[in-house]
Amino acid sequence: MTQRINYAEQSAEFFKKFVAFSTALNHSAIEEGIRHLVEIRASQLNGCGLCVDMHIKQATIHGERPLRLHHLAIWRESTLFVPRERAALAWTEVLTRIPEHGVPDELYERVRTQFSEKELSDLTFIVMSINAWNRANVAFKTVPGAYDAAFGLDKANLN
Repeated sequence: MTQRINYAEQSAEFFKKFVAFSTALNHSAIEEGIRHLVEIRASQLNGCGLCVDMHIKQATIHGERPLRLHHLAIWRESTLFVPRERAALAWTEVLTRIPEHGVPDELYERVRTQFSEKELSDLTFIVMSINAWNRANVAFKTVPGAYDAAFGLDKANLN
């Protein structure tokens, strides 16, 4: 795969601001493990190779178990995820693929049993952020693994 354009260079000011926004989400009310799961799942749904690759490596570096990463694609059938993680994954999927009639009340109520209003708001911003990154990287065919050394992802030893 060949990258179409380097949007980070072409729109450097916007890129830096979006990186700052995304980095600020690391200090959200949502724990790191759930952030990783959400970023990977949204990226899978959006077909973003760069982001799937990057976030699996980040999750691995931060201690996520390999089998759970493999089970993300089948999280509904898997016994490896706790109710809070399941709620986050369901919220991620509904916001990534917004249904014709919006977010169902039943799903919202189920997710609210696991997250406070602040947490749900923060989770929504995390989902918004990864979906935006996915769209840019899919549009411009950013090559998976291209930034491993720059982001320290080579430490995952997954190459």
